[in-house]
Amino acid sequence: MASGDVTLTVSADEALVLFDWLARTSEAAQPVAFRDHAERVVLWNLEALLERVLVAPLRPDYTEQLRQARGRVRGGVDPSR
Repeated sequence: MASGDVTLTVSADEALVLFDWLARTSEAAQPVAFRDHAERVVLWNLEALLERVLVAPLRPDYTEQLRQARGRVRGGVDPSR
């Protein structure tokens, strides 16, 4: 899936809960513990949405596709930072 966009729709509440968890995680530079079960629910919901639209996880070359996608997303940024 080297090109194209994927659009996901979440509720305003889910977006807010996800934003808060992502912001805390970003500040800590690693995933942080959930403060509320709602954060876990939002991630489960997001995973379910992605499962509906992504084909790559079902392909035999998934590991290679993931490696290439990570490189494109990283855009030359050193992953050790």
